[in-house]
Amino acid sequence: MGTPTTESSEMIATTITEGDPTWAGPLAGSGLNIPVYHILDPEIKSQISPDLYEEEIGLFEIVTEESDTILSSLAKIRDGISTTA
Repeated sequence: MGTPTTESSEMIATTITEGDPTWAGPLAGSGLNIPVYHILDPEIKSQISPDLYEEEIGLFEIVTEESDTILSSLAKIRDGISTTA
């Protein structure tokens, strides 16, 4: 994911893992129960060429003020998957 706010990250992560809470989209009632990561997560960043990451994500990383909160929220959602699956 590459969402810019905590709220949008949590909404998308919840939809992917648990299903669409609005029951309006294709994941209504059927979450995929897969772990979600943000592009700023060190685990993902380490898998991308540093030059490519800097070129494509560098500016986004600099201007994203909520990165720590986003990463923390997604980690909690991933932890929830592992404890409920």
